[in-house]
Amino acid sequence: MQLYHHPYSMDSQKVRLVLEEKSIDYTSYHVNPLTGKNMNASFFRMNPSAKLPVFQNGSHIIFRAIDIVQYIDRLTASLSGQAASVNTETAEWIQKIENWNPKIFTLAHTPPKYRNFISKFIRRVIIARMSEFPDLASMYHIKLREAYETEDKLKNLDAVKQSEDELRAILDEAELQLEKTMYLAGEEFTLADSMFIPLLVRLSLLELEEQYINTRPNVLAYYNMVKKRPSYKIVIGKYFDGWRKYCTLYKTACFLLVRKTLRRY
Repeated sequence: MQLYHHPYSMDSQKVRLVLEEKSIDYTSYHVNPLTGKNMNASFFRMNPSAKLPVFQNGSHIIFRAIDIVQYIDRLTASLSGQAASVNTETAEWIQKIENWNPKIFTLAHTPPKYRNFISKFIRRVIIARMSEFPDLASMYHIKLREAYETEDKLKNLDAVKQSEDELRAILDEAELQLEKTMYLAGEEFTLADSMFIPLLVRLSLLELEEQYINTRPNVLAYYNMVKKRPSYKIVIGKYFDGWRKYCTLYKTACFLLVRKTLRRY
């Protein structure tokens, strides 16, 4: 099994948490979307959406995180001879979390100078790939159009507010649920938790814990509890604890700075 992912990708974190919780061995390949690696022709041919993660098991390739998570759950259940672990409560939470798109929220809370720099760089990468690989030009053009559409959405304050409201609704419901149960869908850790934890991690990365997490005591207690799980330490703590939080971002910034400098000469 192979997983193409990035440590800061929310969907990648969801899948990796499930893999670690189920103790599944897999080969890890890092693909950094901030440096345009997901636009490389070899990756793009495998996954024209250019989104992360991508899960491959033999000839079977899956793109969407929710599909990967459910596939892994069915696979492990089949191998163990047990029924799949997704009950009604778990399925409902998975769908609620999946329905919220973090892209607009994340970009809206990223400093404009960094957001604009990355956006311009990605557009240049896409245009370059269109020229290098004419057979993929139409698919690259779709990604270029999506990039411009995203920029337009960020100018729409109603779209940004809607994303924020949807997030608050999820967190408020989680706050009420976690007052009654230890985990999101009951007293045991489930796929729902693997889907929810990366949402909280994204808020931490954006330094929005005080506004969204700390104001909800049950969510805060839950977050502190799941941080102690081995899966969290492997998938997230390894990259987010202390100075590690900035290490990957620093490497990315250096890469982009070098590319920018080279273009001047």
